[in-house]
Amino acid sequence: MKLACLFSGGKDSTYAIHLAKQQGHDVVCLLSVFPKSDESHLLHHPNLKWTKLQSVSMKIPQLIISSNSDEIDNELIVMEKLLQNAKDEFKIDGLVHGGIKSKFQKEKFETLCKKLNLVSIAPLWNTEPKQYMNELVNSNFHFLMVTVSSDGLDEQWLGKIILKSDIELLSTLSDKFGFNLNFEGGEAETFVIDCPLFSHPIKINQFTKNWDGYRGRFEIVDAELNCNA
Repeated sequence: MKLACLFSGGKDSTYAIHLAKQQGHDVVCLLSVFPKSDESHLLHHPNLKWTKLQSVSMKIPQLIISSNSDEIDNELIVMEKLLQNAKDEFKIDGLVHGGIKSKFQKEKFETLCKKLNLVSIAPLWNTEPKQYMNELVNSNFHFLMVTVSSDGLDEQWLGKIILKSDIELLSTLSDKFGFNLNFEGGEAETFVIDCPLFSHPIKINQFTKNWDGYRGRFEIVDAELNCNA
């Protein structure tokens, strides 16, 4: 099937593309909704403008739209408009997304797709967290943590590329502090800088870190595709 991907630049939406392609689907466009603020319950916020580099590196065109409200119903209207644009321009059959456990998100996306006569595909659905995180690293997905907002996750994780050894530590912290190891509850958000889908990795030239004692953000200020790598 020809699919659009609801794309945030994080590990889940990027890996969902990887799995969809392995299943024989053709991911023909990326759909990115810029939320009004980080208060959104439906949309990913940090470093979204740099998804344009991922789009170029994957050679998958990107359609973007901005939401002027954090209200879920309004965000869904904006998403519907973007999906309709993708259907008109790319003749898509369905939508792939990186949902893992959130029934709320999954049901919203399924309802939206049904309305537009599209198939909703969630290849990561119900994956076991530790197995999934190891699978990401084993599949040469290089991603860094760009926000943290949970007990047990401190400033040292901001901007850190997750390695195999980090997964063991994160698993221990997850057990101790009760956060989701795959971060789907918003405990952390990620940004992929390289993976098998990319023609070139992303080089971060400049960044800022903000930490308030409990939550923090790694903000990419300047980045480019590393065409020499």
